[in-house]
Amino acid sequence: MDESDVEEEMELAAATVAYYWYTHMSKEPFYNSSLSGTKYVKEVLNGKETYCRKILRMDKCVFYKLRDMLLSKGLLRNTSKLTIEERLAIFLITIGHNQRNRIVQGRFQHSGETISRHFNDMLHAILKLSSDLIQLPNTSTPEEIHKNSKYFPYFKDCIGVVDGTHIPAMLGVEDQPRFRNRNGLFTQNVMAACSFDLRFAFVLAGWEGSAEDSHVLRSALTNGFQVPEGKYYLVNEAHSNVSGFMAPYQGVRYHLNEFMGDQLPQNEMELFNYRHLLLRNAIKCTFAVLRARFPILKSPPPYPYKTQVKLVQAACILHNLVHQENRNDWLFTRYESETEPEEEKLEDQPEIQVLEDASLSSQDQVAFALRDSIASHMWNDYTYGVKA
Repeated sequence: MDESDVEEEMELAAATVAYYWYTHMSKEPFYNSSLSGTKYVKEVLNGKETYCRKILRMDKCVFYKLRDMLLSKGLLRNTSKLTIEERLAIFLITIGHNQRNRIVQGRFQHSGETISRHFNDMLHAILKLSSDLIQLPNTSTPEEIHKNSKYFPYFKDCIGVVDGTHIPAMLGVEDQPRFRNRNGLFTQNVMAACSFDLRFAFVLAGWEGSAEDSHVLRSALTNGFQVPEGKYYLVNEAHSNVSGFMAPYQGVRYHLNEFMGDQLPQNEMELFNYRHLLLRNAIKCTFAVLRARFPILKSPPPYPYKTQVKLVQAACILHNLVHQENRNDWLFTRYESETEPEEEKLEDQPEIQVLEDASLSSQDQVAFALRDSIASHMWNDYTYGVKA
């Protein structure tokens, strides 16, 4: 271990000791407000909707629905010192504003140990709502496809999008090499499937940042992720085009900037790739909403790694609850209005392209034939009908 590694490890150890002291050993609350935690939460919940939305990152109706769900399942109750609403607000403010324990102490006028304990209690309670709020889609054609002539009937058997995203992670020196992604950052690789209305259908968090997306997807298929017979998800060019997962044509224009201006698709493969890209933008928007609502996912949080993984899962659960209870939520409305996908950034590109060769299994040959059939049908309608 060289000198820089020793210094980095010492800094991390010092930060860990300080965090532990403030959250577990220091019993004196750090006051910075004239309002107690209970009064502050009442002020938020009795105030204007926009104020509640700003502080708790969700509308009042969603907050109360979350409270009632936790109550009905026996996962939440009042304590001798904190109300149900205050306990829940501690968690939401922490992840919704990326606040550290010391700041939340001051806001709620409780000790670091109290804040930490109730934060973890809420985290574990919310995770138990996963089976209620994160569910695989049914097999019917999504409305977003069925009602759009660009996509129907071509993608009628597509039920969603699969992609990965990298969430910053805080790690010990010994773990950093495994979690360093190709951009040199320490991250966890999170794989998710989403519907076209920006709802998470499956989430697998916790993989090292160095893990390839295709490897994480294979892991998901052994951990509860299923694709109904005859249906498929859209995937990016880092994946092979196989049964259940439809990838774009490789070696063919695929990114937004390549189709801007008068650079219209010139053949069936380019048209397929362009519309595939437009549809796949749903998961980009879903991740964007998630990060905008819960900024704690934008920087390495000072928690044990297992807790960091659970935070991603909890954020996705809350994302779906907001989606379920308030479809016109301000963040969904903002990102859904961005109908054109963002230009792909370097970090979203696969490090090594997966080559499509002729040595395919019979099942994979069916997947390639299906894609070719869709592309041909789409191109015929595009050239002999109205060019959409």
